Amino acid sequence: MNLYDAYDPFARVYNQHWGFFATKAYPILEHLVLEKLSPGCAVLDLCCGTGQLAAELSRRGYRTTGLDGSEGMIEIARKNAPDVDFVVQDARNIALTRKFAAALSTFDSLNHVMSLDELEQVFRSVFSVLDGGGYFVFDLNMEEGFRSRWCGSFELVEEDHVCVVRSSHDANEKTGRMDVTLFELDGSRWVRTDIPLIQRWYEEVEIKERLRKAGFEELQSFDGNEPIVEGSVHEGRMFFVGRKRDARQARSERHPDVLKELVTVPDSFFDPLPEEDLKSWEGE
Repeated sequence: MNLYDAYDPFARVYNQHWGFFATKAYPILEHLVLEKLSPGCAVLDLCCGTGQLAAELSRRGYRTTGLDGSEGMIEIARKNAPDVDFVVQDARNIALTRKFAAALSTFDSLNHVMSLDELEQVFRSVFSVLDGGGYFVFDLNMEEGFRSRWCGSFELVEEDHVCVVRSSHDANEKTGRMDVTLFELDGSRWVRTDIPLIQRWYEEVEIKERLRKAGFEELQSFDGNEPIVEGSVHEGRMFFVGRKRDARQARSERHPDVLKELVTVPDSFFDPLPEEDLKSWEGE
């Protein structure tokens, strides 16, 4: 059993009830990063879940790769986006040969990383698969998001399943917990599955510090006070953008072209000195 097996039983319900987030996030991603990319470039959907965002990226012409740690999520993603390459891998240790113009991670996926050191490990892993000049954009639930949304309970009732969600947060531990109880109809009987999902929140300053340590530059962050992030689904959510420096650009910056104009010297400039001047100079 691997770390992400717990998400497998949740995949079908997630696909049906939470997959819509891709449509909410796409205009933000487009504004922050996608409109800056070349048509048809390679894009990584990190922690892609059941593939709704990957499907939209593919539809828009991007050569998309989806990566997630849950085999159950990826199985559904392959059906939602048949033109996308999907892989089951750990975001902390990405092993891909292709380089990407951008990496995207949405719907607070990286809040499931439970320590700053591991979060930095994800950042370094993403950095390693980006082209020079490539972008990394992701969103995280901040403390405000857990206070406003990770509290109370709700139910989703369908003909073939019932999903009960109870949410809470711990300000001292900086964690949010979502206890999901899932009842699914299997023939004539109902099968119960209990799924604990835990997230951790981080401070904006420490997130940016770890991005810098991983090598990212041009860091930006956007929260619900920005028009592009407004809406209840984004309450307490922050989007981060970082960029990998283009080595070719860096070299040109270190060695600027300083030859701005031709310098003309008289033809006699390189003539030998007269013998008497040479003797005088040697005797000094």
